[in-house]
Amino acid sequence: MPRFLIALTFCLLNLLPSAYAREGAVVRIEPIVQQGRLLLDADIDFTLDGDLHDAAQKGVPLYFTADLKIEHPRWWWFDETIIAIERTWSIQFNALTRQWQVGIGDVSQPAATLDEALNLVRHVRGWPIGPVSLFESGVRYEGQLRLRLDTSRLARPFQIDAINSKTWSLSTPWKKFTFSLSAETPRD
Repeated sequence: MPRFLIALTFCLLNLLPSAYAREGAVVRIEPIVQQGRLLLDADIDFTLDGDLHDAAQKGVPLYFTADLKIEHPRWWWFDETIIAIERTWSIQFNALTRQWQVGIGDVSQPAATLDEALNLVRHVRGWPIGPVSLFESGVRYEGQLRLRLDTSRLARPFQIDAINSKTWSLSTPWKKFTFSLSAETPRD
């Protein structure tokens, strides 16, 4: 019996790092004002586990969605939501051309490897959030950002599998950040 418990404990401890590696984190968020618009740069750390990696290699398109909320906190009422948007990337392997495609909306970009394709999702640059006119100077705004594998966009058989399997539940926790615009910020 003690050998069985030791073996079971050893197996469970070996599973923990793989479960932890699946959950990523938003590492850095930087709001930027450029030409009268608020843009967002962010770095997100995540990895695909073996099953997701294999599915992508076999040509199953994976959809990653970043959710962003920016609110103006108010002490006397509910917080005012200024912006609540999302951005979705699709990553798919084309067996005919032996190339990866990363799509954002109607724009598609080739990538040589899966890791190179995932880096476009991991390093968000210049995401247009909205006009600067939505924000007042000197007011503190609170934001939240997360990235998730969007299983609602998968083909039906994979959606059913996603309900029954933790393999398809890649998501980062919400990362909170605060910012304010200075009076010198150009409002073109």
